[in-house]
Amino acid sequence: MKYGALYGVGVGPGAPDLLTLRAVETLKRADVIALPRGSDYGASMAWRIIEPVVGKRSDQERLFLTFPMSKEPARLRRAWDVAFARIGERLENGRSVAFATEGDPSLYSTFGYLHREAQRRWPGVQVEVIPGVSSVTAVPAVLGAPLADGMERIAIIPANYGVEDLVAILNAFDTTILMKIGSEMPKVVEALERTGLLHKAAYVAKATMPEQKVATDLRAVRTERGDCFAMVVVARRERSGVLAGDVSAQAALSEV
Repeated sequence: MKYGALYGVGVGPGAPDLLTLRAVETLKRADVIALPRGSDYGASMAWRIIEPVVGKRSDQERLFLTFPMSKEPARLRRAWDVAFARIGERLENGRSVAFATEGDPSLYSTFGYLHREAQRRWPGVQVEVIPGVSSVTAVPAVLGAPLADGMERIAIIPANYGVEDLVAILNAFDTTILMKIGSEMPKVVEALERTGLLHKAAYVAKATMPEQKVATDLRAVRTERGDCFAMVVVARRERSGVLAGDVSAQAALSEV
């Protein structure tokens, strides 16, 4: 069977003008744009991001797919079975499908499940991933501070799956990125206080969107319930590269 092509398109962190040229071109020429949303009655954040740039085309289908905000495997499998069936129907009819996903398709993305399953369900289907600007890079741009330099190491953690080992992670890495904060803020602040890193942390919600929120004193947002668009960045900045490193260390190097 000759299937239509399947694209996983990263649409960036929220600002429409952060869509890549390739993402816009792919979304505009696809026969179907698949748009994830959290409930049958909720809006799709992916569509909110791309609509101002891509617009509505009368001969292009917008396929809204519901993925509940749940950690229950059985509930998620049911949602994916429905999504696979609806996407498969279009592919089997030779129509190209662009699955629009917030951020980048390769980082904590809903598209990851579809990508893994595609060849099993539709052998030989063409799958292409279109990278997008991730919140991992958008948030530091909002804060005006680099994530890492030189020897510094980075940890990326999905906080909504638990932060019980956060103290150990904070001690082991130079920069720690906590994505998808959810209801974990009190535990995050507690871990930062225990490690003496509270002053090294910043909170950003809905980066690059009109409702963007930034807090550099996390005690002020300790009780705030974040969502999948809320992030905390903890940067020690103690082991940066030679150019920004300790002056005495540079002098010693120059004498060698």
